[in-house]
Amino acid sequence: MYVPAHFAEQRLDVLHRLMHEHPLGALVTLQPDGLDACHIPFEIAPASAAAPHGTLRAHIARNNPLWRNATSGVDALVIFQGPQAYITPSWYAEKQASGKVVPTYNYATVHAYGPLRIIDDAAWLQALLERLTNRHETSRARPWQIGDAPPDYIEKMLGAVIGIEIPLRRVTGSWKASQNRSTEDRATIAAGLRASDDGKAMAGLVSG
Repeated sequence: MYVPAHFAEQRLDVLHRLMHEHPLGALVTLQPDGLDACHIPFEIAPASAAAPHGTLRAHIARNNPLWRNATSGVDALVIFQGPQAYITPSWYAEKQASGKVVPTYNYATVHAYGPLRIIDDAAWLQALLERLTNRHETSRARPWQIGDAPPDYIEKMLGAVIGIEIPLRRVTGSWKASQNRSTEDRATIAAGLRASDDGKAMAGLVSG
């Protein structure tokens, strides 16, 4: 990923926060017939001695040929997309001064790299699924839990999936949030984003 210096984000806690808040990642691997991408929700575990940039964990359908074709330890890339928004030239103060402005597109994204491990372990999978479920259900008035389903049904469902784990060797972030614009432009861009239907998250990055 090409990242100009003024858009580079290297703080691990910031990169992990985006992965946590936007957990649907595109897992890119090289398959026998070429590059393949699977879109799946991930859990990001903290950094450790074995994985100084953290560890990604997820599950895929056992019918997915990915796990049979990917030799354990093969390099993988996971792409996470955070806030994004179109930036109109109308928001630039320079438009009134000279008209020398063009549109652009702001975004925040993380590319995470590491060796893919296949985990075929029912206890590991159930623990992962319980964590994922609890996380996404916690805000509901009556959170659903895996224990709400019959044990034999859960056992059948666990048999239909397989785990993957990626200890991260490298994590790269690109935060394109108008850092190359003037203070005045950033203020007017943020104001425009806040007034739009889908720009409030990006407005926080531009003004922050």
